[in-house]
Amino acid sequence: MNYENFAKILNEHLFSKEKNELLKKIADWPERFIGLFRPTKPGTKVLQNLLQSHEIRFGDALEELIKKILRDWDYTILDKNITNEKGENLSIDQYFSKLNKIYFVEQKVRDDHDSTKKRGQISNFETKLEILYKKHGKQLTGIMYFIDPDLSKNKNFYEQEITRLSSFYDIEVKLFYGEEFFEYLKNPKMWDDMLLWLKQWKKDLPEIPEVNCDKEPLKSFEELKELELRYWRKILENEKLWEEGIIKVIFREGKTLKLLLEFFNSQNTTPYKRLYDLLKEKLSKYFSE
Repeated sequence: MNYENFAKILNEHLFSKEKNELLKKIADWPERFIGLFRPTKPGTKVLQNLLQSHEIRFGDALEELIKKILRDWDYTILDKNITNEKGENLSIDQYFSKLNKIYFVEQKVRDDHDSTKKRGQISNFETKLEILYKKHGKQLTGIMYFIDPDLSKNKNFYEQEITRLSSFYDIEVKLFYGEEFFEYLKNPKMWDDMLLWLKQWKKDLPEIPEVNCDKEPLKSFEELKELELRYWRKILENEKLWEEGIIKVIFREGKTLKLLLEFFNSQNTTPYKRLYDLLKEKLSKYFSE
């Protein structure tokens, strides 16, 4: 792992296809963006959603980063998808082995959950622990890991629960924050490197994310032309998204929409013809100046 790989993983998770994902949310849950009873203007609402999405994707990126680090350290990465007794699929954040030891990790960015969610975290952890214990027995080590060491709101609760689980299953069950996980795996320098890389990566981030697709219309078009037909239909048929200015926040001048209009017109199928007619109407009504 080096800085270039570190930054690539973060950027791909946070920014790759983010325009597509934003439009999918607007199409499927327009009520989250529109409505009179909101104390925010359209631009603020779109930005809030984008920032929230970045927080979620950041956790996914850190999951991939740690998996890559484990692989670099010659741990064998196991299939993270497991099945409970009811046949339901569950996913493990980290699942790996080395020297006849099996490790599973439930990984979160920070420990800041309320009382209900913290109990849900432990319940989820034990569910997976039980399944894997039945499979691996005393070869198994279970780990609950919070990456951000500066937030440990429920540490006392988790310590008590982890101790209880370790005693009941008679296996090693651990709770770690920040560098403790890397110390346990005998490579604390990796934590120091990650902190340096994270600081370097954040320096290049814009203060406020860009939500205007028309800043780079050709690039936006290449991404958005891949958006599934059903999402465009929902967006183009929902008049309120256009009336309340949500769409104009994302397409300020209509440049990208005009490229999409040409693309829709070039596709010789009925659904694209309908999208063309709908978009042509919207451009005439909301971007005619």
